[in-house]
Amino acid sequence: MQNLIIKTICLFACVVFSSCEKIDLRSALVSYENVNERFNQSMEWNARQGYQKIVTADNEYKIMVMADSHIGSTENYDLFIEHALQDKSLAVVMNGDITTGRADDYNTLSDIRPKKNDIESFLTVGNHDLYFNGWKEFYARFGASVYYFTVKTPLASDLFICLDTGSGTLGEKQMKWLTKLLASERKKYRHCVVFTHVNFFRTRHTGSTNPPVEELQLLMDLFLTYQVNLLITGHDHEKSVEVLGNTSYITMDALLDGFSQAGYLKLHIKDQGVGYSYINF
Repeated sequence: MQNLIIKTICLFACVVFSSCEKIDLRSALVSYENVNERFNQSMEWNARQGYQKIVTADNEYKIMVMADSHIGSTENYDLFIEHALQDKSLAVVMNGDITTGRADDYNTLSDIRPKKNDIESFLTVGNHDLYFNGWKEFYARFGASVYYFTVKTPLASDLFICLDTGSGTLGEKQMKWLTKLLASERKKYRHCVVFTHVNFFRTRHTGSTNPPVEELQLLMDLFLTYQVNLLITGHDHEKSVEVLGNTSYITMDALLDGFSQAGYLKLHIKDQGVGYSYINF
């Protein structure tokens, strides 16, 4: 009887996952590599390349953020980049599930990623980016999945931290790195924004994953202690905002082509604070 149940579950999983070309059954059950391995590689990359520093002559600036484009197709992605360039955004952040994890989709993303001279772009990984052994494709083209960048204006400097929750958790090493970074660097910066793919709160019935409760408690304590302005996530495909202490926990709509609520987030960084607005196509 037990074997029959196991076989039935496996058959059901195969039918469900095989019906969607963008799902890798192996990755859905077991990661190709764990988050600590990706963290180690990210730190090696950061040691070679350093952390990026953007300097602007403007006291106020904008950053555009998207997630869940799931390239393949690129209609909404192209619109997002077009909007960012037209609006003279200082940078764009692509916050996970940018691709389906396939090599062909990474080739597409590499081809259409905006040139550095046009606009700065920063990428994080989501669970779909890791499908089909996608981490190797991501790392070879874009490098670290855990890093930070800074923006210096005539008035102050701001800190932006990109994290890897592609496996549904930060893992021990990344958590220690984040804790140390906030403790040593946060006081040097006016504003602090954190980007990662997996959303922290479940605001509707969904099969998407959330980080472990114990990890969430640690993270929320960190964000409260070090006055993180915003945590920006995707993953759930539906916008929501929760506020705890000084931190707004923002989930974005998916940028996915054909999605009725497709859109992105516009950040407005000023001396008074970090504002944001949802933009839907």
